Amino acid sequence: MASRVVSISGRPGVYAVLEAALPERAAHNIGVILVDSTSGKGWLKLRDHFEDIIDNDDDAEWFFALEEDLRDRIAQDGAGPLLDWMEDTLSNTLRVSDRRQVSAESFTRMIAQLYEEHVEHIEVKRFKTHVPLYTLRAAAGRLGEEMEVEAEDWVPAPEGMRLDENYFVAHVTGRSMEPRIPDGSLNLFRFNPVGSRQGKIVLVERFGIADASARYTIKRYTSIKKQQGEQWEHQRIRLEPLNPEFEPWDVDPEGFAVVAEWIRVIE
Repeated sequence: MASRVVSISGRPGVYAVLEAALPERAAHNIGVILVDSTSGKGWLKLRDHFEDIIDNDDDAEWFFALEEDLRDRIAQDGAGPLLDWMEDTLSNTLRVSDRRQVSAESFTRMIAQLYEEHVEHIEVKRFKTHVPLYTLRAAAGRLGEEMEVEAEDWVPAPEGMRLDENYFVAHVTGRSMEPRIPDGSLNLFRFNPVGSRQGKIVLVERFGIADASARYTIKRYTSIKKQQGEQWEHQRIRLEPLNPEFEPWDVDPEGFAVVAEWIRVIE
């Protein structure tokens, strides 16, 4: 199966809500832990402010150190064992709710939704903290200005990235770009790739093909050029998978368009 961008069916997971209960203070939900039941991978999101629930600076330091400690435990032992430890250990200042089942097509999106539902509203700053999730048809339509593009959702961007309106996320299915791009992963792309495309992984629309599974594909772009007078022409353009189980193929320069450049896997 060629790698392509589509919506994918839900994957099973479990989550629990973290609650803080300081003496003589009302209890507050302060975060969510989410675990992919299949892979065991975990997501954690805690509040970044505690002024409404703390009494002193010592409490503040403890809460701010909590997220780092929990993330270290996830990295060392895994999210499932951390949740087991929480259920067996936490009971006083910090508590954890019962586990709840969830089905998610994206755990990155799901942790944000659960946090908003159980903890507090998340402000979506478009192209500052969040990027749009597109279907592939919408992404290609935006490039060709053939249709008005509506994002399916706004997804938290990787921390530390400087964003602009060319960035978006989409799901990729298929094994042709493994191991770098896992089947079913959520990925970050950028419209209007700058500079040479040589060796870049790109999202391509192939013209004249009705089946979306073949029309839209993600491959590494390579080309060989030859000089014709004062100009250069493509002698060959090849779209290459990364998985050696799949074959590359040559494309006519008039038979396809590069929609976007692949940036990185988000999830």
